Amino acid sequence: MRVHVVSDVHGNSEALAKAGDGADALVCLGDLVLFLDYADHSRGIFPDLFGVENADRIVALRTARRFEEARDLGRSLWADLDIDRDTAIEFAVRRQYAELFAAFPAPTYATYGNVDIPGLWPEYAGPGTTVLDGERAEIGGRVFGFVGGGLRTPMRTPYEVSDEEYAAKVEALGEVDVLCSHIPPEVPELTYDTVARRFERGSGALLAAIRRTRPKYALFGHVHQPLARRMRIGATECVNVGHFAATGRPWALEW
Repeated sequence: MRVHVVSDVHGNSEALAKAGDGADALVCLGDLVLFLDYADHSRGIFPDLFGVENADRIVALRTARRFEEARDLGRSLWADLDIDRDTAIEFAVRRQYAELFAAFPAPTYATYGNVDIPGLWPEYAGPGTTVLDGERAEIGGRVFGFVGGGLRTPMRTPYEVSDEEYAAKVEALGEVDVLCSHIPPEVPELTYDTVARRFERGSGALLAAIRRTRPKYALFGHVHQPLARRMRIGATECVNVGHFAATGRPWALEW
């Protein structure tokens, strides 16, 4: 059995269409949407609406962790736009989702990232795509558990939930062979981004579940340039499956 795993697709539909080649199934750990590419400020919903110069400005503010100033800039830009903010974003996200979901091979098992909009997924997920969040699926005789979204941050991305809600989803899984999430467990080496030079939010509930239930693997993404891409926690191999938008390469799990 061979399963390919991707995370942080961020608009890379061309590579996504090939991600299942040679595999029996594809697992996607979220962040399909590309709102703003921090490596190429000309790509994404934000520069399409406001131009590259404003994208440069907001990236600089966020990188400096000047989040309130970044929000002020965003509010002023939206105020000058002739279209309602929610309408504009939904239109752009729908366009991306139509292309990305069409690229999923069958079968695909997917959960949400923190920049995704869960309410739109049922309209685009075809019969070969199973969407799971706080739920389990059997793939090739192994039990996979899925936890989508992220925890609340100053970035205020679309699918952030409280620590309590996230922990309840983790608890609902029980014991699994492969624990799949968008964000990593709360371990400094796994949550620190070496390029952004900051800690992303990891989940203490995931870490507790790993220690308590001892899955064979814990797979995740979210941190694009982690200090450590993999490490063991007890009996569990913890793996950041990679920034798929940049690499175009899935991570492979075989048994």
